[in-house]
Amino acid sequence: MRRLIAQLARFGIVGAVGFVVDLTVFNALRATVLSPEEVHSGPFWAKVCSTIVAIFVNWMGNRYWTFRHQRRSVAAKEGVEFVVVSLGGMAISLGCLGISHYALGFTSALADNISGNVIGLVLGTAFRFWLYKVWVYHPDRVAREGEATDGAVADTVDDRTVTR
Repeated sequence: MRRLIAQLARFGIVGAVGFVVDLTVFNALRATVLSPEEVHSGPFWAKVCSTIVAIFVNWMGNRYWTFRHQRRSVAAKEGVEFVVVSLGGMAISLGCLGISHYALGFTSALADNISGNVIGLVLGTAFRFWLYKVWVYHPDRVAREGEATDGAVADTVDDRTVTR
């Protein structure tokens, strides 16, 4: 249980860094080149761009810190799965932003931030952590991949995969 709590804390710290990146890029784009006064769908595209940058930052943090003992030997495959899950989280944030901004008419910068970067973030974070834990970085997948690539026997010990 302590390991899960520690992993959740690391996930939260990585997520906080990603959140700052996402929030900064989103607001910089929304206030400049993708302002709703200039581009009608500007907030939507600002969120897409900011989330893509944050996905990369989060993958690096989660791969090399949060799930470092569970990362896979094939980074590209892991990266693709991480991006797929992250895009699901992005869809949740975009859905919240879209409903608030376009369906309900709450078009201020504050409303866009609350819907996309608070409500969407909370819902998307729960979705992402669960899928990272049970799919992307699942210890059994790491062990199977290790056996398939080098014929070694891999054991999962205290949330870490040890190859012998």
